Amino acid sequence: MNKTINEKRCAEERPASTDIERKETPFEAVASICSVLVVGLFILTFLAQNYVIPSGSMKNTLLVGDHLVVDRITLMSPASWMPLIRYREPRRGDIVVFYKPVYQPGIDATDADGTPQYTPLVKRLIGVPGDHIHLRNGFVFVNGVAQPVGFAQPTTTDNFNEFLDDFPAVPPAEVSGSTESWTVNFSSYIHDGDLVVPPGMYFMMGDNRHNSLDSRFWGFVPRANIIGRPLINYWSFEATEGEYEKMGVGQKFAWMGHVALHFFSDTRWKRTLKVMR
Repeated sequence: MNKTINEKRCAEERPASTDIERKETPFEAVASICSVLVVGLFILTFLAQNYVIPSGSMKNTLLVGDHLVVDRITLMSPASWMPLIRYREPRRGDIVVFYKPVYQPGIDATDADGTPQYTPLVKRLIGVPGDHIHLRNGFVFVNGVAQPVGFAQPTTTDNFNEFLDDFPAVPPAEVSGSTESWTVNFSSYIHDGDLVVPPGMYFMMGDNRHNSLDSRFWGFVPRANIIGRPLINYWSFEATEGEYEKMGVGQKFAWMGHVALHFFSDTRWKRTLKVMR
């Protein structure tokens, strides 16, 4: 009897707030959502970025429809406000995402007001500052040493192209797709048949050597243009070249419907979650 009375007395003395679950106010709900958005924006802006492969210039290393997470930290210029981050300079052989150093009308897009966009590209880094580069029959030589072919498209008698495969033997002024600034300055970088990479610049090429508009056509990439390097291919979906570059609203909705209908059948499951090297 005494135990029952004591329990009743404790229940009466317990604050009512402990029996009623506290509900989140609308202001707190909005604040929580904003916090998630801020953290997500920070990650996408400073730490990592999503990048979709729109063309076949890196085939077969990267395919159209590969969705990459790009590390924006490792290759960035060291920052005093992030002293614990491990930085390093770009290296030969790195797969690198960067902003194209020039704008080419008819190839690169513009903003709604007509302002040129400097297209983000992904290529393989072939030459760092000070390197002497030339190609012979499709083989890359850096400082006189032949480089491993790796995943690069091989040169055969059927696909041989003198400008592409014996670079820089043929001046870019003689081929279509080259930029005016590159054709004008090209000869100043040639020494004893080699292209010499100047300080602060990098030479990029696509692994699909015969179907890649790269440094052979528009020149060197400044250090400041480098965004980062791909870490992982988190999803790969079969797509035709140029599909991800369509700008129309109707085209985008049609593509979203296609993805929804063919998600399981057209996802390249063996490439999904593949670590990039």
